[in-house]
Amino acid sequence: MPVADADPRNLRLRRRRALSGIPSMYHADQPPRPIIAPLGTLYEQVAPLSYPLIRVTAGLLLLPHGAQKLFGLFGGDIGATAGLFAKVGIQPALPLAYLLGCVEFFGGLLMAIGLLTRVAAAGIVIMMAVALLQVHLGNGFFWTKLGFEYPLFRGLVAFAIFLRGGGELSVDRAIGREP
Repeated sequence: MPVADADPRNLRLRRRRALSGIPSMYHADQPPRPIIAPLGTLYEQVAPLSYPLIRVTAGLLLLPHGAQKLFGLFGGDIGATAGLFAKVGIQPALPLAYLLGCVEFFGGLLMAIGLLTRVAAAGIVIMMAVALLQVHLGNGFFWTKLGFEYPLFRGLVAFAIFLRGGGELSVDRAIGREP
């Protein structure tokens, strides 16, 4: 008998439930049953895709921002980014604007495909921390006022990806190496 079951309080509770006919609400060895039973099979089939979906989306959403800075796409201008950096005291402004573009574009791409995932995610976490503290913190929380809501969220998602790594559906896993 496991130690937890030897506790008289647990034993009494289990006996009381058994006698009352009330099923236990928690079974550590079983996943919870879906409220809509036919969806259980669907959930089981698509659950392995949830983490790659988050990782790929988080990476791909950064790509256009990097493309703006590095390639001038989508109305972007590296000079405008460097000007903003200089205005808020981030120096040397132009080299750091290029670094930001590289982290957004190449880091986002690497994170999306799951190659050097932890390195890419770490760069994104640092980038979002700087954005939050140097640019957005003084504007309050809400993004509608250019607050820190999105940099905080994106930074936390990147931190979670840093902690977990590329996962099963990643290039890191395919090559059998992870930083």
